[in-house]
Amino acid sequence: MDPLSDLLSLLKPRSVVSGGVAVKPNTAIQWPRHEGIKCYAVASGQCWLSVDGVADPVLLNAGDCYLLPPGPPFCLATDLSAKPVNFAQLRITGGLDSNPASSEGGGCYLVGGHFVLTGGYTELLLGSLPSIVHIRKESDRAAMRWSLERMTEEMRDRQPGGSLIAQQLAYMLLVQALRLHLGDKANAGVGWLFALADKQLSAALTCMHDDPGHPWTLQSLAVRVGMSRSSFALRFKETVGTSPMEYLTRWRMLLACDRLKNPDDSIPRIAASLGYESESAFGKAFKRVVGCSPRQHSRQSMTSRSYDILSFRTIDGTPL
Repeated sequence: MDPLSDLLSLLKPRSVVSGGVAVKPNTAIQWPRHEGIKCYAVASGQCWLSVDGVADPVLLNAGDCYLLPPGPPFCLATDLSAKPVNFAQLRITGGLDSNPASSEGGGCYLVGGHFVLTGGYTELLLGSLPSIVHIRKESDRAAMRWSLERMTEEMRDRQPGGSLIAQQLAYMLLVQALRLHLGDKANAGVGWLFALADKQLSAALTCMHDDPGHPWTLQSLAVRVGMSRSSFALRFKETVGTSPMEYLTRWRMLLACDRLKNPDDSIPRIAASLGYESESAFGKAFKRVVGCSPRQHSRQSMTSRSYDILSFRTIDGTPL
């Protein structure tokens, strides 16, 4: 698999909500602070998206898509002067409508989903995203049109199995939005996602992801991507925010964390497959990055851990 598919497979996005929501004419709906990632596209009409902490509201037109990483409350409004109605209250009173017809006559209809990402390393995917990812270029909207239209049709004409199809289509919208965002050169910045848009850095990441147990060195990776050792090291550091060898170690530990959940996968086998000559060497690297031994990790739930592997800091918060 490619690096983005690799990471999404490890994060195992779970759809909490998928489907459609109608914002009626002259209406504003306020959502609370959220965990996970929200990805929706405008099927018809237009509305304003306002996020707490972001100065100006964003106008969303038909075909546009937005992606919100975990963060503050936000509001969708067909009229900026309308008094926002609490989303939770609408759910309780039955006032939240998922029928596309409810948005006609000046309203807006959106489809998509809210996803929770598992594991203690979501920062790798979400850390470089802005508060609002707005997909609006015509070429990008064309790329998402099939998923958007198909999902809208599922909401309009409900059939057996429609909920499952909607979940899969919402996931497709999410992956497409991430891919389009990282492919837009205007969004260049520091973070793992931006490295995927760089042909040579993406090739280096693919090498490490395809064969994490290979004894990669800075020199061998630079040769693989056709760069000098110094140029490769500098560009990788400037784009990803860490050195290639640090990234490789952390990627290996992410894989190890996932495999340690399987009681049938032994620590010596995991260590050898990830390029460590001894269980001791693997254990030292694991504890340095994760903050506990592999055996301790295998006995504890990832959700109870208080570390962030991709922050490049140890358990006490000091830089690695």
